[in-house]
Amino acid sequence: MPPRSQPTARQVRLGTELRRLRDAAGLTAREVAELLGSTSAQMSQMESGIAGVSAARVRSLAAHYACGDAALVDALTSMATERTRGWWEGYRGVLPPAFLDLAELEHHATHIQEVGTAHVPGILQTEEYAHAVFSYWRPELPKRALDLRVEHRRRRREALLRDGAAPYVAVLHESVLRIRVADRRVARRQLDAVLRQSESGTFVIRVIPFDADGFAGASAALLYFQGPVPALDTVQQDTSMGSALMDAAAQLQSARTLVRKVESASLGPAETRAHLHHLAKEL
Repeated sequence: MPPRSQPTARQVRLGTELRRLRDAAGLTAREVAELLGSTSAQMSQMESGIAGVSAARVRSLAAHYACGDAALVDALTSMATERTRGWWEGYRGVLPPAFLDLAELEHHATHIQEVGTAHVPGILQTEEYAHAVFSYWRPELPKRALDLRVEHRRRRREALLRDGAAPYVAVLHESVLRIRVADRRVARRQLDAVLRQSESGTFVIRVIPFDADGFAGASAALLYFQGPVPALDTVQQDTSMGSALMDAAAQLQSARTLVRKVESASLGPAETRAHLHHLAKEL
């Protein structure tokens, strides 16, 4: 397989997991290369996602590494052989790779949980709201680039509405529904959109009210993607330097704990709908 000039996050993740299995087995890249009749350079390319890897090679490596987790090996084999060219590929070269990686993660996830404490999560945003968010952080963006970002955000939501899409659960703090990223009209329309999506039952939406006790997660905004096995879960967080994907075991465990804490402070779906109706009367 020819080297890739720009591997996707999913391709990089496959290589990362193969390297983790090798490290756990206490083997060096050179030792494994000798076992396979390969080279250290080829191992490096495979473990960085630059070079592809066949299903047979994945299983061969798992055997050399004495990996007894059959479900994980099956999942890695599926990652190696999967050739989906999703709708997000139409944005390659015109939007930053992080946008494509996020859509690909959503496509392959088995369950998605999002915590919104800074602004309404992208999946739930109206186009007016999304436009205001993007233009605030990147005011120098040309109109075409801004429109593409808003369009991509809308298509992410549409993709999660398809049959077979991963269930999506969002926990929002009340503050994000009250903050006016644009003006009162846009804020009201955004609140109405969240309420409609909550009532439709398509997405599960929970709100943490201002008067909830035991909530100290104002900086807890994140997206948690469940994979086919827990070891292949992924966390996405926005930082001052851009979007960051995390998948180390300790990071995943920390994120799972945080999501549980945030959800425990939130209202149930039915209580959330009642609270949203109350907010709509005030806004």
